[in-house]
Amino acid sequence: MMPVTLANVGEEMMIKKVGGNPDTRRFLENLGFVVGGSVTVVNELGGNVILNVKDSRVAVSREMATKIMV
Repeated sequence: MMPVTLANVGEEMMIKKVGGNPDTRRFLENLGFVVGGSVTVVNELGGNVILNVKDSRVAVSREMATKIMV
């Protein structure tokens, strides 16, 4: 298991765990980052990571992205 920030751009991965405090987990789950779902790293720009999840692109901070384990 590794944070999604270490995945290669364009590589589709399955989410294995969403970490962080309860508020962080709820925030990420509301964006569509749920265990068993797939996520793809689209790009990384200025401290933010752009991820493709459930047919939509979401930009989260690098710090938030490290909580998403694939």
